[in-house]
Amino acid sequence: MSIADRLATEPIAIPRPAATAPFARIDTFDKALAATGGFGARLRAVRTAALDFKREFAATGRPDSVRTHDLISLPYPTRYGLFRAAISPTPFLTISNRMLIVRWTETDGTRRTLLFEPSDHELDSYTPYFAELDKMVPGPLRGLFVTEHSDVLTACRQAGVDPAEVDYLAFDHLHTQDVRRWLGTTRPQPDISPDKPVAAAFPNAKLLAQRDELEAMADLHPFQRPWYQPGTFVDLPPEQILPLDGSVLLGPGVALIRTPGHAMGNQSLVLNTDTGIWAISENAIATECLTPERSRIPGLAHTAKSWGHEVILNANTLETTYEQYNSLVIEKTIVDVSQQDSRFLQFFPSSELTGALLNPGTSPTFTHRAIRHG
Repeated sequence: MSIADRLATEPIAIPRPAATAPFARIDTFDKALAATGGFGARLRAVRTAALDFKREFAATGRPDSVRTHDLISLPYPTRYGLFRAAISPTPFLTISNRMLIVRWTETDGTRRTLLFEPSDHELDSYTPYFAELDKMVPGPLRGLFVTEHSDVLTACRQAGVDPAEVDYLAFDHLHTQDVRRWLGTTRPQPDISPDKPVAAAFPNAKLLAQRDELEAMADLHPFQRPWYQPGTFVDLPPEQILPLDGSVLLGPGVALIRTPGHAMGNQSLVLNTDTGIWAISENAIATECLTPERSRIPGLAHTAKSWGHEVILNANTLETTYEQYNSLVIEKTIVDVSQQDSRFLQFFPSSELTGALLNPGTSPTFTHRAIRHG
């Protein structure tokens, strides 16, 4: 049996640090997410909890600054991104992945920097699903479908962020992610550093991830395997990984809240800014997916009305669809209305639907493109 086959069928040794995160726990959603009576009862409970959270969170303050940086635009199956709701002749749409740089000051004067969604799009392309997709597109045609805008280190330089100043890295979930170049490794890596361990680009940064997802990556279900690269986590330094056990307040106006469903350890970044509260995740690929009745994408409004759905999920994986729906309702409830267009909400997809001539019938009605605060 090959190594690849063995990794696909047997548990692997993902680092499982026992560390406890030094952040204030947010317990507002704990009972609601586990409420008895089924997913309908949980939906009612999370709505109430979200309203309570919104009031409490607004009082925590605001970060010093928030900036977004475009990394890559790439094709994504329409049936996943708009979950069977869109009427489009094209099997693919385009999403743009963006990184957020969030900075805040703690009560003792310590400055903190978080990179949210710092995707290494070169190494992420080896994720089994996208590697298979790549085989279908001849090299000369790749430029028609994929646009590389920037990379993580270039974006940091442009923002005046010294990599040594970065305290935390986080993703809404760990699908596709390979963070070896960011955190370094304890041993040489045959594909990117065969002679010596990988040196950390962000030497002082810790990865913030839900403990549930880190543990699940050690023994993935067949439905999960196409979307993860668990082997790339084996040689990460354990001290650079900080597991989270639920929702936490990172700093003034900066929180990671547990939003399970899309992935077991899904989490959403929540920010309190000059324009109000934002939620950032990949639970949906367009802000109009939270108010589909206002969408001009063919099929979205009709499908939502016909089925009585108030949100349209990003459903490339169906780990627990009902939980993802409830999590997206949490996000819908806690965010404020967009000051650019009051029909839509300040939900910022970490991979946002982007119009493309090659993808008719999938152009968004409205896009945020960026968050700018401070």
